[in-house]
Amino acid sequence: MATASTTSATKAKPKARKPAARASAGRAAAGATTQSKAARAKAARTRAAHQTEAAVKQAQTATRDTAQVVGDYAERAVLIPVGAALMARDRVVSSVSDTISTYSSTSRTQQQLRRFERRGVTARNRLEREVRKARVRVERELRQRRRVIESTVSDIDGRRERITKNSGELANRVPELANKVQERILSLV
Repeated sequence: MATASTTSATKAKPKARKPAARASAGRAAAGATTQSKAARAKAARTRAAHQTEAAVKQAQTATRDTAQVVGDYAERAVLIPVGAALMARDRVVSSVSDTISTYSSTSRTQQQLRRFERRGVTARNRLEREVRKARVRVERELRQRRRVIESTVSDIDGRRERITKNSGELANRVPELANKVQERILSLV
C-alpha cells in the first residue's frame, strides 16, 4: 500500500517547469494574444473600409437620384410651355385652314353667307318671340292688377255709400236721441 500512496503522491504533484520552459510558454501565449489582436484590428479595418465604401456608394446613389429628380423637373419646366405653344399654333393653323377652305370659291362663300343669314333670321325670330311673350305676360299681369284694384275701389265705394247713408240716418236720429236723453235725465232729477 505504501507503493500506491507513493504513486498517487507522485501523480498528484505537478512537475516543476524549468524557468526557460515557463518563459517560452508565456511567449507563446503572448504571441497568440498578439495574433488575435492583430486579427481583430484587421477585421475592424476591413469593416470600416466596407462601411466607408457602402456610405460612398449610398451618397453617390442619393446624389444621382437627386440629380435625376432635378433633371426631370427642369425637363418638365421646359416641355410644358413648348407643348402649350404647339397646341395653340395647331389651333390657329386649323382655324385659318378652315376659314380659307370655307371662302376659297364664290359658291362656297355664298353658301356660307346664306348660313349666316339663316342663323341671323333664327336669332331674330327667337328674340321677337321672347319679346311677344314678355309683352303678353306684362299685359296679363296689368289686367289682373287692374281687376283687383277695380274690385277694391268698388268695395270702398260701397262702404263709403253705406257709411254716408248710415251717417245721414244717424244725423237725423241725433236730435231725437238727444231729446230722449234729456227726457231721461229730467225724469231722474
